[in-house]
Amino acid sequence: MKIKRLNLEGAMIIEPDVFPDDRGYFMETYQRNRYREFGIDVSFVQDNLSFSTKGTLRGLHYQYPHPQAKLVQVLQGEVLDVIVDIRKGSPTFGKWTGFRLSQKNRKQVFAPEGFAHGYCVLSDIAVFTYKCSDVYTPECEKGVLWSDPDIGIDWPVKMPTLSEKDGKYPLLKNIPNEDLPEYTTVL
Repeated sequence: MKIKRLNLEGAMIIEPDVFPDDRGYFMETYQRNRYREFGIDVSFVQDNLSFSTKGTLRGLHYQYPHPQAKLVQVLQGEVLDVIVDIRKGSPTFGKWTGFRLSQKNRKQVFAPEGFAHGYCVLSDIAVFTYKCSDVYTPECEKGVLWSDPDIGIDWPVKMPTLSEKDGKYPLLKNIPNEDLPEYTTVL
């Protein structure tokens, strides 16, 4: 397993070991002790799976005051996966980074608590899976507008297919401080 720490503190790209043979391949998508060795000491309590078509953009979602760390991966297709640091007081507040995740590269992204997350489907379809460190709590569901110009995400589509909710989230600068997580140093 290879880990690349990102410029947004606590966030990582993970390349699990893959064992191919003439039948296909095998890989561990998560093993608690191995991930802990690399600093991902999170108790995941919920797994989610979504199916989306080309041009769909989901996000930018977060949950507060019951934040969720996420470990995300594409099982089929390809997406541009994006995380945004929304931790007030963070030196990288409002900064984003993005990665192409696909069934071919088999990479994962780990986003710690305090990040907004979203993705855009690049292939005809995508099957996307993610582990969460807290259960979904509807009254804590929040988001940042996907096209926030102050964040400046370079999405691959200009007119994505969005849910009504995703199209109405506020700009990051308009989110009240009490609705944003606090920055704490990751060890």
